[in-house]
Amino acid sequence: MPPRPLTSDRKGAPKGAAKSLVIFVHGYGANGADLLGLADPLAPHMPDTAFYAPDAPEKCQGNPFGFQWFPIPWLDGSPEEVALAGQVQASEDLNAFIDQVLEAEGLSSDALALVGFSQGTMMSLHIAPRRGQPIAALVGFSGRMLQPETLEAEALSKPPVLLIHGDADPMVPVQSLPEAADALVKAGFETYAHVCKGVGHSIDNEGLSLALGFLKDKLPG
Repeated sequence: MPPRPLTSDRKGAPKGAAKSLVIFVHGYGANGADLLGLADPLAPHMPDTAFYAPDAPEKCQGNPFGFQWFPIPWLDGSPEEVALAGQVQASEDLNAFIDQVLEAEGLSSDALALVGFSQGTMMSLHIAPRRGQPIAALVGFSGRMLQPETLEAEALSKPPVLLIHGDADPMVPVQSLPEAADALVKAGFETYAHVCKGVGHSIDNEGLSLALGFLKDKLPG
């Protein structure tokens, strides 16, 4: 099946002037606009950066007003094989979107950072290492790694990764952070991790501030 087109608004540096690119990858049941709002506090500190946040390709089974990258069996009762097939297809969709935006902005992969939240972190951690050209950075909030056992064998590139998770997360257990970090370190990735005290399944000011510092350090411009 060919990649499904994804739609996104854009914020940040004027068209043609961006030296770097941030693509936000939203969570299950949300939409791109949810995360693109993060561009507002980030953009003044990153004036040369363009920001995108595509809607995932499927209407969410668990929330008809939101989107999903793939079904989640323990939330929507879908069969495991359907979830896995959805993950494979969504990976193609997101990779095609990334390629399209890089071309539109006249930038190469080393000017790109992915910032994921929840299911968006799962997607980002899955596709970034399997892209032939390394991206500049990956920030993952409140997520987990899909198939950590295959990472070392399948990694084609090793971008630096920052993982951030709240220790009061009721949706994705905070234990998911060290599990992902261990797999990344074992596979030779430059890996940073931070646990936010008292934070649930969300992004707080502390986490956003850490992400900003990391992005400014790793992105050109």
